[in-house]
Amino acid sequence: MLKKRIIPCLDIKNGRTVKGVNFVNLKDAGDPVELAIKYEKDGADELVFLDITATIEKRKTLVSLVEQIASKISIPFTVGGGINSLEDAKALISAGADKIAVNSSAVSNPRLISTLAKELGSQCVVLAVDTKRVENEWRVFVNGGRTITPLKTVQWCQKVIELGAGELLVTSMESDGEKKGFSTEIIQQIEQCTNVPIIASGGAGSIEDFVELFNTTNATGGLAASIFHFNEVSITSLKQKLKNNNISIR
Repeated sequence: MLKKRIIPCLDIKNGRTVKGVNFVNLKDAGDPVELAIKYEKDGADELVFLDITATIEKRKTLVSLVEQIASKISIPFTVGGGINSLEDAKALISAGADKIAVNSSAVSNPRLISTLAKELGSQCVVLAVDTKRVENEWRVFVNGGRTITPLKTVQWCQKVIELGAGELLVTSMESDGEKKGFSTEIIQQIEQCTNVPIIASGGAGSIEDFVELFNTTNATGGLAASIFHFNEVSITSLKQKLKNNNISIR
């Protein structure tokens, strides 16, 4: 079984780290370069950088900021937001990203996943899924969670894996920022019919939420933002608690 990963997330807007609740009411959470350095020092296993308004503003991800962060850290670094082409992805890889996360662009052009997987390798391609329940059915959202699609979440995850995605980053929009625990239900549904690593995102509010996630699902990563940004939970204490619960971590 793959060892579990603790992954801080930097949601970026206008060059700053921000965090909201249910994808809205964003507030400043600090300088992304300083946070990245801190998280590596604290023992984070990976780092995710999401330029959350790049798609809405119809611009490319902040390559220069990615370059700054990548030059300061050595842990695996995933970057997403505004990636619409192989050229966009290659620019970020050249800037220091280890993996590329796509969401809205993959929904509008699923062939992009195959292109990225063929050129960069499946291990570099992360499919980010923003999802929440609509009439008791998990659906995929795009454009920073603003737009619902006809896609059913589990079926979409199956399709993107067939197309070449090597990892899934699943964010529960209804749990995001609520600090009431991960939405383990949708992770369990996805893992029953997929065979790639899954990172669970949205809802982490305590150390116990990570223990529950890893004890009740096969998710290989737990991603969080505000509890790390605002020093509510330390990565060091979180990893020690996981060890104490016999959860194998990196």
